[in-house]
Amino acid sequence: MPVTRVVLAEDEVLLREGLVGLLDRFGFQVLAAVGSAPDLMDAARTHGPDLVVTDIRMPPGGRDDGLRAAVALRDERPDLAVVVLSQHVQAEYAAALLDSGDGRRVGYLLKDRVADVAEFVGHLRTVASGGTVVDPDVVRRLLHRPRDPLTALSAREREVLALIAEGRSNAAIAAALHVTEAAVGKHVGNILTKLGLLPSDDTNRRVLAVLTYLRTQPPGGPPR
Repeated sequence: MPVTRVVLAEDEVLLREGLVGLLDRFGFQVLAAVGSAPDLMDAARTHGPDLVVTDIRMPPGGRDDGLRAAVALRDERPDLAVVVLSQHVQAEYAAALLDSGDGRRVGYLLKDRVADVAEFVGHLRTVASGGTVVDPDVVRRLLHRPRDPLTALSAREREVLALIAEGRSNAAIAAALHVTEAAVGKHVGNILTKLGLLPSDDTNRRVLAVLTYLRTQPPGGPPR
């Protein structure tokens, strides 16, 4: 059986070292073990792993930087297998990951499941071989989520819409996401179409899209 080559991202040093030891013990080849989302991007691009295992909340932002990096890497390499680890059930994060690529070769696991070593290793192998693994608690949360008008959008389209809501121009969004302005324009067009905002002489579709986005955010606005 070919050895699965892994890039690991975890900002807690003890947990990172423990995971490296566990992966080595079960026959995985750890190409790099890093502690931030930018380092994850660099390591994955440098080493071309079969599998990325990453925490969701990572430096530098300490929010969903690890998840964003994982989704961006799958945008670049749709065949890349990714498993994200989370401290808590976050259905929206799981949905973003499942929306990336073709929805295969992904896993969303709660960190406390790592304690069951055999099960955890089995999940990694399932994802690396083309399967999808989602923690049962996350599945239950996904099934009971209220209907969200943004569910039709891909993870990248939601990211673009969030930046539009911050008042950024297409050029500024392109710079923030390290893509071309033409790519942003295409995403914006897809967003407006998927939200059912048809061209009109008397409405600003971009503003209406932002209002739709803001209605889906928790009281007090998006988390910072």
